[in-house]
Amino acid sequence: MSVTQIFLASTLYGTATLAAAIDAGAFPPAGRRILLTSNHSVTAEIAPGLADMPGFTTLRTRFDEVLDWNAVIAPQHPSTWAPRPEDVPLWERQLRALWAIGEDRVELIVESLQVPPAQSLCRLFPGATVDVYADGLMSYGPTRFRLDPQLGMRVRRVLHLDLVPGLEPLLLTEFDVPAELVPAPAFLKVLAELTLEATELDTTTTPDAPAGEPPAPALLLGQYLSALDLMSAAEEEELHVAMVRGAHALGHRELVFKPHPGAPAAYSRRAEEEAGRLGARLTVIGAPVLAETLYERLRPALVVGCFSTGLLTAATLYGLPVARTGTEAVLARLTPYQNSNRIPLTVADAALPDLADAAAVRSWTPPGPERIAQELTGLLTAVGFTMQPQILAARRAEAEEYLARHLAPHTWRYFKRRRLTALGLPGGIPARLSFLPRHPAVRRLARRLRKVIG
Repeated sequence: MSVTQIFLASTLYGTATLAAAIDAGAFPPAGRRILLTSNHSVTAEIAPGLADMPGFTTLRTRFDEVLDWNAVIAPQHPSTWAPRPEDVPLWERQLRALWAIGEDRVELIVESLQVPPAQSLCRLFPGATVDVYADGLMSYGPTRFRLDPQLGMRVRRVLHLDLVPGLEPLLLTEFDVPAELVPAPAFLKVLAELTLEATELDTTTTPDAPAGEPPAPALLLGQYLSALDLMSAAEEEELHVAMVRGAHALGHRELVFKPHPGAPAAYSRRAEEEAGRLGARLTVIGAPVLAETLYERLRPALVVGCFSTGLLTAATLYGLPVARTGTEAVLARLTPYQNSNRIPLTVADAALPDLADAAAVRSWTPPGPERIAQELTGLLTAVGFTMQPQILAARRAEAEEYLARHLAPHTWRYFKRRRLTALGLPGGIPARLSFLPRHPAVRRLARRLRKVIG
């Protein structure tokens, strides 16, 4: 029986990961390989899709055909549409006819299995095997929602880049799904191909560029966090300003700002104004290219961001100096506690130096697997368990051990006392004292103390 492999992708980074996995022989030969693109933008009808991104032409050579999932389910949106159970047989027959799959055995390779469109596609082909690939740092965290065992048991493996060497993904471990590395050399080779294709970048610069060859710049990464409701637009602009100030304080006068492809152009204006005020030269990259393309071309002297996956690829795969900023503030306000961004935030905050700490930035080197095993593995297990205690119920003892031994001023930022209390974990308020925060006398005393302290 012939095999058709369907690769679902929504980002250039994810497609590059798939291309690297194919090049490395991670997938057996198939009669046909289909790349199914999905545009998750809120305004998907007018926003550029994956096929419009610089570098896509190079990546699509790994596939026999490129299809558009948005067109298939229009006018529904990929991030929200799911088939009704009774309609699944009709949809499968329709897709097999539409895509000329016939009676082929189908293998699905998807990201974010917990939500549409990946989950929807898997339900439409109930007999297909499933591989999950990681598009970023979230695979180091737990599965976001409890999956139907009939779906979870179909997953054969989680493919991921070794962005934090020695750290194992928690994703789908409740189904004992093994993790498999996509070789870094294969991924770097794919990124080098993208760099060759992106020969011209749309840039604006302020102030006018001086004559001569400029030194290696500091690269600032935008993430469009306000679109995720992690901060307001004004706060995100201030975050960009903080990146400019921090890089300038470290002695960098050549700055390059790479905004998120979906962010409004206005989000870089405050950064441009601040760079001009400080006398630095700021170049804004207007083309929707991968940050890794800039690593290849610019070899930046420093990469700055909040909790972008690009920080880890810069440090681990390219050996570039990196610094994070704003992570502690976002961690403090992130709600609900099980928000899946908590894991990338925790990784960046715990593993990377703070931009405000000049000595730490200058002396930092990527942590080796031994340090990861000693520090980050326990931390991420504890954070993951407190996020999803039912899904990761088997990790309770590990979480208790970490919290009992490592709760300290520098690790408390990753946890909430109320959450630890609710789960009966070390660091929470003992059950016999849980009435105290609600007691009127305690509240009156707290108000008096606040007045005294000011």
